[in-house]
Amino acid sequence: MDISLSRLLLFLVLLIALLSCVSAVDKLNMCMDGKHQISEPRPEGQLYQQCAPWKDNACCTANTTEEAHQDNSYLYNFNWNHCGTMSDKCKEHFIQDTCFYECSPHLGPWIQPASESWRKERIVDVPLCLEDCESWFEDCKEDFTCKENWHKGWDWSSGINRCPRDSHCSRWTEIFPSAQDMCEKIWSNSYKYTTLTKDSGRCMQMWFTGPNPNREVAEYYLSGGPETVAMATGLQVLVLLVMLLR
Repeated sequence: MDISLSRLLLFLVLLIALLSCVSAVDKLNMCMDGKHQISEPRPEGQLYQQCAPWKDNACCTANTTEEAHQDNSYLYNFNWNHCGTMSDKCKEHFIQDTCFYECSPHLGPWIQPASESWRKERIVDVPLCLEDCESWFEDCKEDFTCKENWHKGWDWSSGINRCPRDSHCSRWTEIFPSAQDMCEKIWSNSYKYTTLTKDSGRCMQMWFTGPNPNREVAEYYLSGGPETVAMATGLQVLVLLVMLLR
């Protein structure tokens, strides 16, 4: 092969690999383009109550986290009490879910374009740890709801979500027979049910204390295994092509 052509190909491969690595690293620490998230993660020392674990590096503001703890907050005008008053233990999980969604800077591997008018991006199939999904279901199973997909299909004529006319309030377990049904269906497959536990390092934790454990999980999924992000996003291909160009 002509030497100048070989050098050009090598340069292009190096450039592609570099851009891929930068993109992958960014996905380890980024905010989705949603309704309330800020553009880039930053320390937010005053995050409210259940959202406090994200205070060292967050995609949310203190105001957002305070509203996340309110019924019918301005965030989405969503009414948790659409089938009677939601129990406190169940509501705690939805608050934690909101904190996770609004504040997490390590959701990059699961961010995809969204078709809704109120956000440009969403998360899909985030692998939740078994403990978080099962405890969420366990603490809500005595509550009531009228829908399995809470993302769409509500009656918003009053300004807040109400059950559609063709629905009726049922016990939680009639709508969601299992933890998997609930975690995967309630937010249009935003979450993926797994049998992975928190000590596996392979699932995302909604509930944690201390340093955020989810960066390492995101890095694992970006790399497709224990290899580094750089190796997984171009350098392995680069090595093979360089060998071919010799």
